[in-house]
Amino acid sequence: MSLTIIKGTILSAPTLGQLDALPGGYLVAEDGLIRGVYGSLPEQYAGAPVEDWGDALILQSFADLHLHAPQYPMLGMGMDLPLLDWLNAYAFPTEARFADTGYAREIYSRLARELIANGTTRVCMFSSLHTDATLILMEELEKAGVTGYVGKDRNAAPGLLEETTEESRRETLRWLDACQDFRLVKPMLTPRFTPSCTDELMAFLGKLAAERDLPVQSHLSENQAEMAWVRQLHPGCQQYWETYAKYGLWTSRTVMAHCVWSDARERQAMRDAGVTAVHCADSNQNICSGVAPVRAMLNEGVKVALGSDIAGGDHLHMFDVVAASIRASKARRVLDNWETDFLTVPEGWYLATSAGAAYFAEQPGFAPGNHLHALVLADDDLPQPHPMTPQERLERAVYLRQGGAIRAVWSEGRKVFSAEG
Repeated sequence: MSLTIIKGTILSAPTLGQLDALPGGYLVAEDGLIRGVYGSLPEQYAGAPVEDWGDALILQSFADLHLHAPQYPMLGMGMDLPLLDWLNAYAFPTEARFADTGYAREIYSRLARELIANGTTRVCMFSSLHTDATLILMEELEKAGVTGYVGKDRNAAPGLLEETTEESRRETLRWLDACQDFRLVKPMLTPRFTPSCTDELMAFLGKLAAERDLPVQSHLSENQAEMAWVRQLHPGCQQYWETYAKYGLWTSRTVMAHCVWSDARERQAMRDAGVTAVHCADSNQNICSGVAPVRAMLNEGVKVALGSDIAGGDHLHMFDVVAASIRASKARRVLDNWETDFLTVPEGWYLATSAGAAYFAEQPGFAPGNHLHALVLADDDLPQPHPMTPQERLERAVYLRQGGAIRAVWSEGRKVFSAEG
């Protein structure tokens, strides 16, 4: 039996809006699974080695449920363009470079290491349409300790990133056959968005999802120009979500990014099917898509998590994504005539940790039975305005962190990062 005992100020998010703190607590895991959080070490662990982090915060690590791995090299570029122009000018040409497997290895190795160093241990991630590069991405993520799902993208830009329907079918099956041995990173069917796929390809993906019990990720109601395009392509569908539902791609294992313009009917369809909406505040503001109605989704029972959405989003660090989500909710409050409550820090933190982990069938917080996904955060070099509670320390960390704040990271029960080397 492997045993992990971490001591420090333990802070977790067991429900939306609540933070539980235990200064000087012990987080115990056996064989990678959490046994409990204790104020004093149980007798059965007496004499066992303890990683004592003093007063440092012991936090849940992050789940980033929407990001585009091949856009990592272009972070911070093209932010003055609307979505469809940005895709054509920056995203698609950058993604086309991943036909080069050497380039893919260089970029994806760096991305995977940065995710772990930033405390992101679970992902739902888009690759490009290149099968070999997608397999390299999965390999590098697993090597670094990132867990979750990766999807081989479908068609994007005609003449630049394009497969015929038959080529996409063939390459999808080749990819699924080749990635069966990955233990922690699994395949996820990924029609980029409805306009990028033929009806035949969408039907094939829906059939494949049902036959092999595969999860699905895509985009939904991100941008009004995109939505108009979808209506033109599918005049028989009243709303964007129906273009996924009619092909069997709208289930409780479906993740839909953005949902900026999802109205009450579309949100009800998400709730009824158990679809997870992924809020990508940075991206939605950077490329002027809008401000998602996150509070309405939460009030109506829609499952919501957070995504960095690099490179529409310009921050890979999920602390910054939490901050951006809170700011966006305050803008939404203004747009809604001050009638909508904004997200609090505890709520934003829950969405970045427990809500994302729920997609992977985990319970909120550091619940017994969960896989150990945790990070150690130091803030001892920052000035103290007064004796701060653990909750205040986390609030400040969302907006401000000292250099090298993340000292250690555990993923799936294994220590995968240490700032001490």
